Amino acid sequence: MNLNQVTLSVNDMDEAVEFYLKLGFTQIVETPHYARFVCPHGDATFSLLLSEDELQHNTTIYFEHEALEQWIAMIESRGITLLQAPTDEPYLWREAIVADPSGNKIKLYWAGENRLNPPWRVEKRYAGE
Repeated sequence: MNLNQVTLSVNDMDEAVEFYLKLGFTQIVETPHYARFVCPHGDATFSLLLSEDELQHNTTIYFEHEALEQWIAMIESRGITLLQAPTDEPYLWREAIVADPSGNKIKLYWAGENRLNPPWRVEKRYAGE
C-alpha cells in the first residue's frame, strides 16, 4: 500500500496553481476545477479541487526537502512570504510555514532520519494484531 495523493480545496484555481508552481512542483493535470502536481523528487502527487464553499482549513500538508534553506530562498525570491522562518522544532524537524492563497497551511521541512525513526518511535503495529 502507498499513499496516492492528497487533495486540497481552493477558492481560486489560477492563484493556487501559480502558488504551487512557484514552490517548484510540476503540474500534470489542468482543468478549470481540478489540478494535479507531481513532486520534484520521487513520484508523490497532490491535487487541488476548486470549491465554491467557504473553506475550513483543518489540514496541514508537509513537503520535505533536504536542501530546505536553498528551497526557502528560491520560493522567497519568487514572491512567497513565510509565515514562519525555518525553525528547529522540538520533534527534531526543521520547518518553515507558508499558506497558499486559499489559506491552506503548508509546512516545508527537513527531518532526515527522524521522519521515520525518531528517538521515541514505538514498535510497529499492524492492522489485525
